[in-house]
Amino acid sequence: MSTISTNSFLFCLMIAFALQLQFQFPPAAAASLNKSQSRGGGGKTLSFTFYQHETINKTGYIVVDGVAGAGVSQTTTPFGTIYVFRDELTVHADRASRVAGVAEGTSITTSLDGLQSLSLAKITISHRGHRGSVSVLGGTYNTKPSDYPVVGGTGDFAYALGFVRSSPVDLSGRTVTYKMELHLYWPPYAHYAPVP
Repeated sequence: MSTISTNSFLFCLMIAFALQLQFQFPPAAAASLNKSQSRGGGGKTLSFTFYQHETINKTGYIVVDGVAGAGVSQTTTPFGTIYVFRDELTVHADRASRVAGVAEGTSITTSLDGLQSLSLAKITISHRGHRGSVSVLGGTYNTKPSDYPVVGGTGDFAYALGFVRSSPVDLSGRTVTYKMELHLYWPPYAHYAPVP
């Protein structure tokens, strides 16, 4: 009986020793640490500022007319309106400045005054050596700054978290301009995640 308990005790010690060794060495996924750090992995942060230029019936279209409330203007659409867009993102507020990406998505007007909507967008970026996209989903207030949580990313922005703030810059004329600030963060576990 004592031989069985001695063998069990030794077996438990060997398991404990093996587990302790496992945590003294980084996991195999950490071998790609240099690759993932180039995309900002491991608790890193990254911020960009772009300018979104939207022109009704050129880069943005109403695909479903709303049913009530405000009329169509540069800042309002009737309740229930579904609007789709594909707008260039530039590095400065001037439309002629260098294009660094594109914002494409849709908005659904959710208020009777026509100023608020639920928006989702994919923001594709090719800027300062970074390439990829972030996806956002949240509420928009057309004439005030709006914050959107980042719900996903691809390329250099895979596993990124954070938020995007969109603020009106120029709401007059045929083309409206919004300042788009991306504030991204990669949690410490991101460098262990698989790289597509």
